[in-house]
Amino acid sequence: MARIEYVGHATVFVDLDGVRLLTDPLLRNRVAHLRRATPVSARAHRGLDAVLVSHAHYDHLDLPSLEKLGKKLPIVLPRGLGGLLRKRRFESVVEVDVGEAIRIGELEIRAVPAEHDRSRGPFGVSADPLGYVISGTRTVYFAGDTDLFEGMSELGPVDVGLVPIWGWGPGLGGGGHLDPVRAAEAVARIQPELVVPIHWGTYFPIHLGLIGRPGFVDVPPVEFLAALKEKSPDTRAEILRPGESLELDAG
Repeated sequence: MARIEYVGHATVFVDLDGVRLLTDPLLRNRVAHLRRATPVSARAHRGLDAVLVSHAHYDHLDLPSLEKLGKKLPIVLPRGLGGLLRKRRFESVVEVDVGEAIRIGELEIRAVPAEHDRSRGPFGVSADPLGYVISGTRTVYFAGDTDLFEGMSELGPVDVGLVPIWGWGPGLGGGGHLDPVRAAEAVARIQPELVVPIHWGTYFPIHLGLIGRPGFVDVPPVEFLAALKEKSPDTRAEILRPGESLELDAG
């Protein structure tokens, strides 16, 4: 049995073969100028075996959220970012490059490419961004934050694809992201049996929500499903709102 919970943004709880993983933890109700649309699910904090971090950006490598999880928990992240955590006295930091694989319990975690900005701001650390393929009785691909890239089709097929489709505002801003149409193209290349869209519906700028929840928060999955029907009609999609989960039978 496998369980997937979309905690919100790029944070996903994956419970597979007795191993509990959390991706890119962002567990705060307010982050700088952003407000969370729904409260953080407390279920995703408990009994974790490891954390997977995809890249250096503040909304994916969030130090306050990692500290909330405890400094003994193993954290897997791109090579070059480990020093940032060791300075904060995290005790179990594992740095990986594309192509490297590690084992956590019954699972193999393989680092795979991602196409995204590698820096943590003008004066911060930088490292090549990653995705991860989690392999056990099921295979789960966590894309992190990425755009389309050459060789993406070599990542699949997988059982479950956790694919970003948006961001936190009414627009995506700069490059290096998948919008709903490009996310559907990514799915067509990877060919997961099931896709769960992530990186949508979680945060919005405070000034855009002064009179209520902004409508744009809920639009991305509608556009994604329409594009998926055209580009990869045989792929099953499961839309989870932050805090919702699904269970899969063992592969």
